[in-house]
Amino acid sequence: MVSKTDETSPVAVDTRESKELENDIGREACDCAHSSGMPLVNGDDRLNHSEVENHKEKEDGEPRIDDGNEQEVIVIQDTGFTVKIHVPGIEPFDLQVSPQEMVQEIHQVLMDREDTCHRTCFSLQLDGNVLDNFSELKSIEGLQEGSNLKVVEEPYTVREARIHVRHIRDLLKSLDPSDSYNGVDCNSLSFLSLFTEGDLGESGKRKRKGSELEQIDCTPPEHILPGSKERPLLSLQPQTKDAKPLQCLKVLTMSGWNPPPGNRKMHGDLMYLYVVTMEDRHVSITASTRGFYVNQSTAYSFNPKPANPSFLSHSLVELLSQISPTFKKNFAALQKKRVQRHPFERIATPFQVYSWTAPTVEHAMDCVRAEDAYTSRLGYEEHIPGQTRDWNEELQTTRELPRKNLPERLLRERAIFKVHSDFAAAATRGAMAVIDGNVMAINPGEETKMQMFIWNNIFFSLGFDVRDHYKDFGGDNAAYVAPTNDLNGVRAYNTVDVEGLYTLGTVVVDYRGYRVTAQSIIPGILEREQEQSVIYGSIDFGKTVVSHLKYLELLEKTARPLKIQKHYVLNDKNEKVELCSSVECKGIIGNDSRHYILDLLRTFPPDLNFLPVEGEELPEECSKLGFPKEHRHRLSCLRQELIEAFVEHRYLVFMKLAALQLMQQKTSKQEKDCTTVTENGSSSPTEAVESKKPASEDVDPKSREVILNACKAVGSVSNTSFNIRFNPDIFSPGVRFPDPNSEELQKQKQLLKDAAAFLVSCQIPSLIKDCADHTVLPMDGATLAEAMHQRGINIRYLAKIVEFVSKSPARLQLDHIYKLGVTELITRSAKHIFKIYLQGVELSGLSVAISHFLNCFLSSFPNPIAHLPMDELVSKKKRNKRKPRHLGNADNTTWASTTPQELWKSISSETKNYFTFSIDCESVDQAVEKYGLQKISLLREICVKSGIQILLKEYNFDSRHRPTFTEEDILNIFPVVKHVNPKASDAFHFFQSGQAKVQQGFLKEGCELINEALNLFNNVYGAMHVEICACLRLLARLNYIMGDYNEALSNQQKAVLMSERSLGVDHPNTIQEYMHLALYCFANGQLSTALKLLYRSRYLLLLVYGEDHPEMALLDSNIGLVLHGVMEYDLALRFLENALTINGKYHGAKSLKVALSHHLVARVYESKAEFRSALQHEKDGYTIYKNQLGENHEKTKESSEYLKYLTQQAVALQRTMNEIYKNGSNASILPLKFTAPSMATILEQLNVINGILFIPLSQKDLENLKAEVQRRQQLQEAGKGAVQEDTRDETEPVHGVKTQTSVESSTEQTSA
Repeated sequence: MVSKTDETSPVAVDTRESKELENDIGREACDCAHSSGMPLVNGDDRLNHSEVENHKEKEDGEPRIDDGNEQEVIVIQDTGFTVKIHVPGIEPFDLQVSPQEMVQEIHQVLMDREDTCHRTCFSLQLDGNVLDNFSELKSIEGLQEGSNLKVVEEPYTVREARIHVRHIRDLLKSLDPSDSYNGVDCNSLSFLSLFTEGDLGESGKRKRKGSELEQIDCTPPEHILPGSKERPLLSLQPQTKDAKPLQCLKVLTMSGWNPPPGNRKMHGDLMYLYVVTMEDRHVSITASTRGFYVNQSTAYSFNPKPANPSFLSHSLVELLSQISPTFKKNFAALQKKRVQRHPFERIATPFQVYSWTAPTVEHAMDCVRAEDAYTSRLGYEEHIPGQTRDWNEELQTTRELPRKNLPERLLRERAIFKVHSDFAAAATRGAMAVIDGNVMAINPGEETKMQMFIWNNIFFSLGFDVRDHYKDFGGDNAAYVAPTNDLNGVRAYNTVDVEGLYTLGTVVVDYRGYRVTAQSIIPGILEREQEQSVIYGSIDFGKTVVSHLKYLELLEKTARPLKIQKHYVLNDKNEKVELCSSVECKGIIGNDSRHYILDLLRTFPPDLNFLPVEGEELPEECSKLGFPKEHRHRLSCLRQELIEAFVEHRYLVFMKLAALQLMQQKTSKQEKDCTTVTENGSSSPTEAVESKKPASEDVDPKSREVILNACKAVGSVSNTSFNIRFNPDIFSPGVRFPDPNSEELQKQKQLLKDAAAFLVSCQIPSLIKDCADHTVLPMDGATLAEAMHQRGINIRYLAKIVEFVSKSPARLQLDHIYKLGVTELITRSAKHIFKIYLQGVELSGLSVAISHFLNCFLSSFPNPIAHLPMDELVSKKKRNKRKPRHLGNADNTTWASTTPQELWKSISSETKNYFTFSIDCESVDQAVEKYGLQKISLLREICVKSGIQILLKEYNFDSRHRPTFTEEDILNIFPVVKHVNPKASDAFHFFQSGQAKVQQGFLKEGCELINEALNLFNNVYGAMHVEICACLRLLARLNYIMGDYNEALSNQQKAVLMSERSLGVDHPNTIQEYMHLALYCFANGQLSTALKLLYRSRYLLLLVYGEDHPEMALLDSNIGLVLHGVMEYDLALRFLENALTINGKYHGAKSLKVALSHHLVARVYESKAEFRSALQHEKDGYTIYKNQLGENHEKTKESSEYLKYLTQQAVALQRTMNEIYKNGSNASILPLKFTAPSMATILEQLNVINGILFIPLSQKDLENLKAEVQRRQQLQEAGKGAVQEDTRDETEPVHGVKTQTSVESSTEQTSA
């Protein structure tokens, strides 16, 4: 549950128009899918189908049983009410609650409030009756507006006492960032409040006392100015002035006298605490059933009698406040500060985010942390009933929850999401414990690589090829990729979500050079041999194969969305066996009678570009690029995104072919039939699959022949409708087919070749085109990989992309992609080497080994030496005589002999062998020089990819006299975790409909839908999630366009905080969020804050990538404009001229962006009264406008007006100067007009460069416009007959009116 403060709305289902709204959404999905000029294809988002289909079912007069209850659940939300809370010792106060909330949530609120936060053990009573924690408020009789709830202190138990102590410790640590730096308990960092100095919005307004331009220091630090070569690291995590949080106690820990002896137990003693106050008073405290009191024990003598006075208090805080004045003062101050922080700075993130740098944090004594490390972490959590969690049961029961209507689906998705994030956290902890050697193997007799582990009901195995399982597939290399392929399979089957088919909870963890797979355990699987339990699939890659009717029936349901072809294979007895998945997908029925599938590593078909097969030729597009290539393993699969794009592409080809041939048979009769056929195919190919025989009876033979030809041409499995499926077993070693030469198999082989060709001939060029248009703007390795994955391109094609870029005619505009690609090739190769390197290092040598590796990788120091750790425990005298001792056996220190030359040689050969790209660099300096990279970015990439955490300080990479890193600089090594991300489907659906509405120009409706989506996202994910971040950003943008600047500011602030917390403080997404926030700050008149945010954004981009990036032009234009606004002309010029240079490089010297840049520079020169320079720039701008847009365009006219004005000013200035020269001091001087820019004009320019256009339209205009848009859509629908592919209305402005929001939201989609 979310701990609520006034800012986060109660987490409850809030859907206003209830069912009607749900129906509208169904309809809207249909509308928007068709209106955008795209037939619904089966590559289109799956959600649309399911909704559209549900919708159809509902209209088919299927009675809706859930009507009444659904109505009630949803509508009741509006009636929130207020109750009065009476807490002992403070004034009663009012609390706003909603009927959906549980009583427990009121508990949470009280434990978070400043004045009641120290209470944990209490019940809520209404008229003397205790309320049940888990009942919803609406189910409680007599609870209504104005009811009085009493907080009643309850007696403690050991469990309650522990919870109390833990909660007090959390309160004491609430401002201490060390958990965030250490990556514990889902804490993460956020620095926004340092730049905004507290909250934005209202309080920001009050600070500015009326003066429009308060004196602000606008000069950025030296390293942020254009052209600076410094990249300091310290500013990444700025340390606050009060970095040391207020200390309330010196020590609070469990006492050595625990547990209480029998006779004391019978007096109610639960446990003993030991406290040292700030005044240095040592106190022993008893936690008893009645509360906490001081006893008479000391460190050495046990005397549990109450001291005099004993200060018995129900809360530990009250007791400590009585014995320590400093505690009282500091605790109050601390809580005041805690509640002032934005709730988003405090809420836990759903998955742990790790930071690659951290300052030195003092290690303080902490009893709860110490206790956690030694008790609950060993696999049983104290505060959960029934000790260990049965993960498998939890994961599967949440899937079985009902999902008929919206409230049920929300509940189900929320449960699935919660269990998943808990499971991911537990699996990560377990995997680390396994690699650190803290878990006993279940087969301890075998060699280390073959060992398996069970911890906390999770099964762990290592990524090595055990028992030659993967011998034919590439041994250890195959065993290393199998888990991630399996995870992709699990993700795919989870998304399809077929009732009755179960997958295992799966998490893949890379830690200290090892890959660990964590899986939930199928009930009963450990008691029997694998041979007996597998009733579907094969355990030896296709020698013995079995099948099972129930499994075929279940998998048949997944075959359609996953495009899997049902097929026959032969087993060892030469019998035909029918399968609906790849052979090694196994079906096991657990003791709980559930049907599980596992080993989904080949859910998707093989990638033939990386799988040479004897006697098979690839299409020309592939062979001319040098494919097929030998890869390290034979498990290379195509990505699901690629399969969907390929099928979508084929579908368009199919429609075109059919249409063409039908055009040729021009009789009216046939035209009628044509519509029936295309309807069958086009409402969604997947539905056409359902009706296997499209009305063939009444389609005349000619049209049937047309369809048949089109089907053949696109490789459809069926001859009567469009249906593309892949057979995942083709080309798999060891699998035999009944008739190897059948036409069916040849068709399947051809499809795979076509898909491989589609990847290199369509997907890669389209990615490069998008990068050249700057619709895709990667800034670091992660965002580049994401852009590739969205188009279904695997990372193994990275070198191909770099090659394509280097040969592209737009090579200059793609410079950033080239550099990113090379950085990524180098750091990924280095990661591969580092992985093997780490496996040879034992625990005590880790920090030395890692710092040595980083020195060899990044330092210019020619011969770094790894100082093997001396034995710290040998006395000084003896030490001199001994030679440094080698750790363990000799081969444990091979890592120490690595040299920079060797490492770079290995990196070169790795990029050559793995990616087939030659970097030919013998040292880091050569690479930096040759490709224009930056060492700090290389450092960030390798740390993030490998989980290294280094000390936050300035590193000197270029010194040739001392190595860059010492062992003290390596602080930690973190796991890199891959897991399934459960989605909030309904919310996502609302979000998409909202985006579609916005793109059509219906801002208000769009805004409502996106608000709705936000509600549902909150409901499923809690308050903190990446997708909520995208939602808030779009919402802020809409608020801004609709003129509500304050609301925009508040939503964008949340988006920034959420991006920092859930993606990382230096993630490219965060950089952009900062930029948006700066714009809204400026619009709200908070100029100095806007500048600080822009400087932060610029610093992060410099660190992550460097200065030469297309996004930097936008940033610098923003900074230049704001500086112009505060009359810092010289500074403004530096930034604007830099933006001009970068725009010229990335958009071409003749682009409109460059023209705009010229105009902005000219305006600053005009303000400085340097008219000659101003004229020069404006002329350049004018020329571009004239050539690009023609004489009569308004932009060209504006520019020429401005040129005239500048010329007049220049002439007037010249006259005045001449006058002065001629007549000396008594010249009569006309006052010149110098325009200081007004805020309004600056804001207007800011909107233009950030792609926001406001269109002043009256209500009537709006109505006309809407009607026009709808008319166009209908025309298009009719004209298109859903046959041609026509994306015109995406690009063509309606009457020249196009809000930029549409562009914004399409980029939103890619980032979401």
